[in-house]
Amino acid sequence: MRQLGRIRRRSLFKSGAAATAFAAYGLLPSGGFAQAKTQTVNLQLGWLAGNNQIGEVAAKALGFFEEEKLNLAIQPGGPSIDGVAIVASGRHEIGQVSSSPSLMLAASQKIPVMCFATGLQQHPYAYFSLPKKPVRAPRDLIGKKVGIQATAKVLLNALMKKHNIAEKDVEIVIIGSEMTPILTGQTDVVSGWITNTTTLKPLGPERIDLRLWDAGVRLYALPYYATKDTIEKKADMLAAYTRAVSRGWEYALKNPEKAVDFLIKEYPNLKHDDEIEGSKELLKFAFNANTQANGWGAFDPAIWQEQITLYDDLKQFSAGPPKLEHVITTKILDATKAQRAKLG
Repeated sequence: MRQLGRIRRRSLFKSGAAATAFAAYGLLPSGGFAQAKTQTVNLQLGWLAGNNQIGEVAAKALGFFEEEKLNLAIQPGGPSIDGVAIVASGRHEIGQVSSSPSLMLAASQKIPVMCFATGLQQHPYAYFSLPKKPVRAPRDLIGKKVGIQATAKVLLNALMKKHNIAEKDVEIVIIGSEMTPILTGQTDVVSGWITNTTTLKPLGPERIDLRLWDAGVRLYALPYYATKDTIEKKADMLAAYTRAVSRGWEYALKNPEKAVDFLIKEYPNLKHDDEIEGSKELLKFAFNANTQANGWGAFDPAIWQEQITLYDDLKQFSAGPPKLEHVITTKILDATKAQRAKLG
């Protein structure tokens, strides 16, 4: 007991001396040892939250953001919410859009936002057909009725330009998100994201996919962005966010069912079985040979320049094409190179 008493007194003396030293340098509040301040970071989406945020939700549930002294708040988007404008105004720190062209177009309009990482390595947008009128290659679109959403016309134009297909040779039909038009014969082809597995189920197992990426129109999906000012002044925060979310996506890849459980808990309106199937498909686009070599979230600047050139050829930039250095930055990827998940 005497020995234990000496140990306790010695420990107390040491801790007391440490506290005195910390206090002398102004590192302690009046109440005791200082705790690193947790910063709230808002992720502004361009859509309603779903399995596109499976990595964020997993990271949040497992405390990865907390370990980086961050508190993540996911802000849903929607048809009436301009996420890019919200982030550009400084109201929220980080944004995410569905497709990379949105950030190119913003930069061309001098809106000071830049991509610092990408959620998906390749875009899952595709054209779907059935065996009775198959479209396996771009030129198979000639003579077909192609159903697209109104906002996706530029993607079809890009594909046709890439493969020298005249507009008069394809009949464009504007559709919604459902697959009904191809099942009723209103169209021969419909388009959408391969990751929307629930929507695609009515097309059956014989569905034929023509991916935009495979056809030479290489876009990124789910890019993360911030303002130039945030990238310059809060690079440490963005690096901390990237490290945490990379760990979340890595966990989802290795434990998709558990990650979906976290997702359903966060968003109870989602259906468990649908999210399991959709998330497994989504994760194929988040991890590939590029992530194995360069880590989760990495992108190729040459592909971004390829996109800018293509959209300029399509005359999409009313204010002129943006410079590559105004669209992307590798600063955050470089700072987190050693920590981001290198999985394929």
